[in-house]
Amino acid sequence: MAAPDPGRRSRILQGGFGPLTNMSIALVSTFVFLLVVVLLIVNAPGWETVKQSFFNVGEGRDTFPLVARAFLLNVKMFLIAEALILVFALVIAVMRGLPGPVFFPLRALAIAYTDFFRGVPTILVIYVLGFGAPGLNLTGVPTNPVVWGVVGLVLVYSAYVSEVYRAGIESIHPSQEAAARSLGLSRAQALRFVILPQAVRRVIPPLLNDFIGLQKDTALVSVLGSVDALQQANINSAADFNYTPYLIAAFFFVIITIPLARFTDWLIARERRRRQAGGVA
Repeated sequence: MAAPDPGRRSRILQGGFGPLTNMSIALVSTFVFLLVVVLLIVNAPGWETVKQSFFNVGEGRDTFPLVARAFLLNVKMFLIAEALILVFALVIAVMRGLPGPVFFPLRALAIAYTDFFRGVPTILVIYVLGFGAPGLNLTGVPTNPVVWGVVGLVLVYSAYVSEVYRAGIESIHPSQEAAARSLGLSRAQALRFVILPQAVRRVIPPLLNDFIGLQKDTALVSVLGSVDALQQANINSAADFNYTPYLIAAFFFVIITIPLARFTDWLIARERRRRQAGGVA
């Protein structure tokens, strides 16, 4: 009986073709699909009107630098909120995992927090904080809408990210903590030096997915009046009765989001290869 041919099995799994041929077919089919879509759009009866309203070259040239400068505010809000969320969400996740009846109030508080802020739409949280907190006229309470917009994003996204952290913590086998305790570490030390480092490494890809959503949701702060990319696009669009500034704003969000998404995919693939190698070993 002839020995099995590994190359034949690989060709069958790849559809009967080699990697180069499969890539060529994928590129050609994608190009044909995009070409058909473009032809359908440009030959639509209302294309000239849409082109003038959304793809006006002159309007785009005039508004591009204005929207670009306003987009820096979105980037600043994203970076500040991300740093705060990473810390605050970890605290919430640890609180929810505290064992024993003495920590029940903290666990209940953490559960109530995550349930509430995952249930309320982000824009409502931003509205309430942005208009309600300054309206209290308390001494020392900031009135800057950007501050309260960031606070709203931190509160909402911390609820989601804390669940990601909790899933990572619970994915660590209990034997890890038992081994740490047998070496003389306290429960807190085992959590800090053994459990959390492994858990955080495992949840980096889903964390990056959440932060991709956070980058986009910084545009919600514009409802408070802060001049970010979306608000600047609103201003230019209302002045010229043209929607091209919205596409310019979308462009800036996309050029930030796509690299983050590809980096997330790379991390997921690397983690999968690492686990498969560990399984084989």
